Amino acid sequence: MTTTLDRTAPRDLAAEAPARLSLTPKTTLAGQLDGAWWPHSRDLEAELPPLAAALEEPWGRVTHVTVNPTRWPVVPRTVALDGRTLHVSWFTEQDPDKLILLSCTVGRWDLLVIPPETAPAAAARLMAAAAIPGSVLTAEVLMADETVIGRGIRDARRREATWEDEGGACMSPFGEPLGRSAFPRPGNGWR
Repeated sequence: MTTTLDRTAPRDLAAEAPARLSLTPKTTLAGQLDGAWWPHSRDLEAELPPLAAALEEPWGRVTHVTVNPTRWPVVPRTVALDGRTLHVSWFTEQDPDKLILLSCTVGRWDLLVIPPETAPAAAARLMAAAAIPGSVLTAEVLMADETVIGRGIRDARRREATWEDEGGACMSPFGEPLGRSAFPRPGNGWR
């Protein structure tokens, strides 16, 4: 049996799909983040052109992007954008879940980068949280909080599955199933 890998598929998908963005509304409240970006893949060369195009109208022309290389398998030095060049730099000191966009005329914007494999519900929570004006939550804190929330959702599903598997048995406050003898039965003095 032969397997063929199409390495162009994510790039084609990213080029055709619009950038998934949530931006902080214009306000005088300065926060840690200016919004969130949920790329379709980890291919910066494919993902940055739609992002820069989507931001050109509300923010102006993006000329430089910085990332932390731990989240991106390849960090190109430049990316071609409609006849111009977008410069890309990487810094290991930068938060791995943040993308910094620079413009010579307009300024700097910091976006939370939501991993492409994130579930839609989690991505929606993160995008909403990153776009709150004046928020003091950093990219690192938002991602850590989402990890805890996601773990809580998985734990709740696991507990519900256990409940169903045990026929709806009650659990003690310590997570141990209570035996059926713990329930009052007719005729044993309980009314």
